[in-house]
Amino acid sequence: MEKLSFERKGTTPPHIENISCNVKNCKYHNSENLCTAEKISVGPSYACNCQDTICATFKQKTL
Repeated sequence: MEKLSFERKGTTPPHIENISCNVKNCKYHNSENLCTAEKISVGPSYACNCQDTICATFKQKTL
């Protein structure tokens, strides 16, 4: 099955339901504060509070 390239087609990629993101310089962030990555990875493997976690899927948005 061919994977569609939303950038190439000029359409908005689908977002991950119930995942919000406010990291505006992430390549997967859209204008509605939603994540458009196919999947996300959150780490590290041990955390005590939300400040101890990060989105390992983050990729810098190119201008």
